[in-house]
Amino acid sequence: QAQVQESGGGSVQAGGSLRLSCEFAGYTGPYNSLGWFRQAPGKEREGVAVIYIGHGSTYYTNSVRGRFTISKDNAERDILLQMDNLKPEDTDMYFCAYSDGVPSSPLRDYAYLDWGQGTQVTVSS
Repeated sequence: QAQVQESGGGSVQAGGSLRLSCEFAGYTGPYNSLGWFRQAPGKEREGVAVIYIGHGSTYYTNSVRGRFTISKDNAERDILLQMDNLKPEDTDMYFCAYSDGVPSSPLRDYAYLDWGQGTQVTVSS
């Protein structure tokens, strides 16, 4: 079972930037994925960005494409989510999640079994 732990949330004004980091450990095999999801109270969880760790392919939800960048830091075994030009509607709890495979629908949460505790991102107008 993989372990994932998020860090890097915080508060920022609209137009600002934050970088989230997900440390993961305990995974096996070359075909796995790590994704960032977000959820506000009373709302469904939304897939934000996913990276296929083995070959680096990335996927983004439309609302963040061009503003967010997911990448892997091989030296530190972290997955980073660089968030630029943040908007108030980006305010959410952000979760990192691990999949021991390559999901056919990468932004759907059902393929991810290992989840972190979440980190809060707040964007003020």
